[in-house]
Amino acid sequence: MSRFKYELANDFDRAWLNFELDLPLLPERDGTPNPFYLLRPENTLRRLIDELISPFYMPPKIFISGHRGTGKSTELKHLLANQNIQQKFWATNFSIREEADIIDLDLQDILFAMGSRLYRDYKKAGGVLPAQLLKELETWRGDVEVEIKKASGKIVESEISAGIDAFFLSTGVKLKLEPDSRKTIRQVLKPRTQELIMVINKIAQGIYAQERRIPMIIIDDLDKIDLQVSRKIFGEYIDILLSPRCAIIYVTTMASFYSNEFDNFRDRAYFLPAVKLHEREDKEKVYLPGYQMLKSIIETRMSLDLITKEALDAAIKYSGGIVREEIRLMRSAIGKARREKHNQVLISDVMWAVLEIKNEYERILDNEDLDTIKGVVSGTKHMTDRVRPLMQLLAILEYLDNDGNRWFETHPVLEETVKEFK
Repeated sequence: MSRFKYELANDFDRAWLNFELDLPLLPERDGTPNPFYLLRPENTLRRLIDELISPFYMPPKIFISGHRGTGKSTELKHLLANQNIQQKFWATNFSIREEADIIDLDLQDILFAMGSRLYRDYKKAGGVLPAQLLKELETWRGDVEVEIKKASGKIVESEISAGIDAFFLSTGVKLKLEPDSRKTIRQVLKPRTQELIMVINKIAQGIYAQERRIPMIIIDDLDKIDLQVSRKIFGEYIDILLSPRCAIIYVTTMASFYSNEFDNFRDRAYFLPAVKLHEREDKEKVYLPGYQMLKSIIETRMSLDLITKEALDAAIKYSGGIVREEIRLMRSAIGKARREKHNQVLISDVMWAVLEIKNEYERILDNEDLDTIKGVVSGTKHMTDRVRPLMQLLAILEYLDNDGNRWFETHPVLEETVKEFK
């Protein structure tokens, strides 16, 4: 597949393509930002880079969260393109979806994925680990394979002694795709948790010895796992997650930031709120940096000749400051305009897309949900187990004012529904 061309659209066909929801905004080959990438007004990325490049004794462990669709993955990709980061760290960035089943996830899956990806990605990049380290990894691999064979009796002889490379690949596939094998492998790895930490540390030490750069692991999409599983992993297992002697960035669920588990890592936490579009006390007073960013997301992808000013303002307003929501609204509105043979995206096209999202919410929210939303936005209700899923759904959005104080609003498509609820 040819490399995607990030270029301005002058017709609806190209615009439809440019607003594809999962379009990856990878940095250019020379490290410069993607043409569609825009820096957030509060510049969380700059603060994180500053922390990482500052002196430290122990490699940092960072926990990042935020509303779904705020651009966490994109921010991390551009962090890795920063020259100061590249000079200090040797980094691997992967989604837990690539290595494990996020519907059935446990601590051992995460630790195994960390060690496996650190090893595999370093080797893929052309790195060569010290011979003594490889010998130690092979000894550990042999012991674990024998235990797995004893526990299951299903691993054929040809898989034994295939080497550490094949072991990481084949065991990772089993953990991700084979429920029965997953249970057996976890049974073997659970009492060997400290060995998994040791494996990560040995690989990290080997990389540092060769590169003179600190290994860093970025694990994305841990914010997609079940809320109860997340609370267990980032609560009960937090000391283990902090153990590896390398830098690690965990992308975790919003729920963990609104629970007792947050106390475990609050001094290491970064939160990406929704982009503020108006002042806290005056919805009619536009916050220009936020508005301009959301406008730029549209005008870098599509000529403004293809959309009316009224439609543009509506797409920005009803996004609620969530980048992915704006992209979804625009894509739906462009599709409507194409079908209706319009020359421009009209306000009616955008409002049709707004109604589509509103209907989705109204299908799943009950009266108790609406009462909870109304209470949180008004300040009469506080964080409860009922609130956290509503924030995950984007029914409740968090913003920061100019002094860094947070406040909550409902998703703009739900404003009238919540206001009318009694």
